[in-house]
Amino acid sequence: MSLLHKRRGNPFSEGSRELFDLAGQGRIDYFFLGGAQIDGEANINLVQAEGRRFPGSFGSAFMYFTCKTVLFREEHSRRVLVPKVEFVSAPGWSPPEVQRRGGPVALLTGKALFSWQGDKRRFRLESVHQPGDVRAETGFEFDSPSPARATQGPSEEELKLLRGPVAREIAVDYADFANRVWGIN
Repeated sequence: MSLLHKRRGNPFSEGSRELFDLAGQGRIDYFFLGGAQIDGEANINLVQAEGRRFPGSFGSAFMYFTCKTVLFREEHSRRVLVPKVEFVSAPGWSPPEVQRRGGPVALLTGKALFSWQGDKRRFRLESVHQPGDVRAETGFEFDSPSPARATQGPSEEELKLLRGPVAREIAVDYADFANRVWGIN
């Protein structure tokens, strides 16, 4: 696993050029990508939303085309999960004549897990992590079983790993997150 933009955990000595080279060769299994906005066709916006500018998309579109991609965003709201992104930094799908090895496989938020249905160009709700009306809090339409199943929680063994060695490892690069989630300073 590589952590980009962090000195530790980033095996690339020549910056992103090596990452893009590996992706172009098909040697990266999965890429995790967030966005300021994500719409129901899996388009992402990393450039601007609601009048605010963001750092930009850099190589996200390339990675999205070459790697299986899990979209993620902790916030699950109509502000983030929108009917249509304001700016397409990376498209969620391509016409058949466009060669594309990668693309979305799932969307994970703080409230739910969705799978991507490429043939339908839309998401399907797979599970819900916390009580609430996911449909009312999502700005785009999606398919859903009725009723939606609850996300299975971690086992005691998994919790022990997450709260122990994983938390300590994450705290090195993401101190604020580790402190907020596990109370590690």
